[in-house]
Amino acid sequence: MATVCHDLWVNVVRQGHSSESEQLTVARIATVAIAALAVFLGIVFEGQNVAFMAGLAFAVAASANFPALLLSITWKRFMTPAAVASIGVGTFSALLMIGLSPTVQVDVLGKNLADVSRAWWFVPMKNPAIFSMPLSFIVAVAVSLLTREDGAASTFREMRHRIMFGKAREAYPER
Repeated sequence: MATVCHDLWVNVVRQGHSSESEQLTVARIATVAIAALAVFLGIVFEGQNVAFMAGLAFAVAASANFPALLLSITWKRFMTPAAVASIGVGTFSALLMIGLSPTVQVDVLGKNLADVSRAWWFVPMKNPAIFSMPLSFIVAVAVSLLTREDGAASTFREMRHRIMFGKAREAYPER
């Protein structure tokens, strides 16, 4: 995760212009921040079943990553803006549904079950991936159909070749 934060800093915030010392500082800060967040979440979810919590992590990963990965290797119209939108919507919707679920509202926050059943009726499930993953797919397809990206078809052909056969032939030196 620190690598993702580092890459976001270098490529998005600084647009590729960052010194090595700045990159190292950002990676260290991201590592400490993520560790602090993990400790905080561990304290908040102290009494929860570990297997259930791992299931929620997989729900977020399935909603954020699976649609983008699957579509990137199977559909030539799938483009970068669609991948970004799909990952963002999948992550946000899964986290939102987890936060509004009875597990968090009742077990973690200690709200009364009768109040929660009236107030949070739209997220009755303990694991939201059944809703958030299809939503991520829908957003990916919609954004792909509504946007254009130059060179997407050739990039798709190159990636499909790499998936099937490994590196391109010109990458190997002749003997």
